[in-house]
Amino acid sequence: MKKVIIQIVLGIIIIVLGYLVYDSIQQPLEFLKEKRHREVEVVQRLKDIREIQAYYKNAKGNYTPSFDSLIDFLSYGEIPKIKLIPDPEDTTFTKTIADTLGFVKVRDSLFSHRRNFRESELRFIPFTDQILFEMDAGSIDRGGVKVSVFEVKAPFEAYLDGLDQQRILNLIAGEKDIEKYPGMKVGSMMEPSTDGNWE
Repeated sequence: MKKVIIQIVLGIIIIVLGYLVYDSIQQPLEFLKEKRHREVEVVQRLKDIREIQAYYKNAKGNYTPSFDSLIDFLSYGEIPKIKLIPDPEDTTFTKTIADTLGFVKVRDSLFSHRRNFRESELRFIPFTDQILFEMDAGSIDRGGVKVSVFEVKAPFEAYLDGLDQQRILNLIAGEKDIEKYPGMKVGSMMEPSTDGNWE
């Protein structure tokens, strides 16, 4: 009888230990899977902001630190629709003339193919309760020339909220140890770059 009880207890211990080992492997994998899923949407939003900022700079001469200005420009701003034609006076056929055919709304030019795009959500980090992206813009001096710059950031703790807190803290500490921004960002206030840190 004792032998049967010991076998049952050992069987239960083996099952519990097997589950704990399985769970210890699955938890990090689930965390990484959800992190990647969330970052796809965060990166898409950062790319959208970068693209609108580029159009804004072409129209206004500099980037904007204001989401209100950016969204207003997206909703009401227009950009010229240009057709390049060969210069009739150029016998080498290398010069062109830019012919403005009209104007098109910035929103239609950039996002007409995206049915689910809403400019009102542009300022908010996905997977948060309407936490704003951190956005700044200005200019820096490069070799005596003023260069416009902008930066948009989404910290890990914002868009990974609700996941394993210890793993988020470890992720943040790991990025800080190698002097990287702990989250996703595009642009830079220190360098004339519009690259994202995922690229």
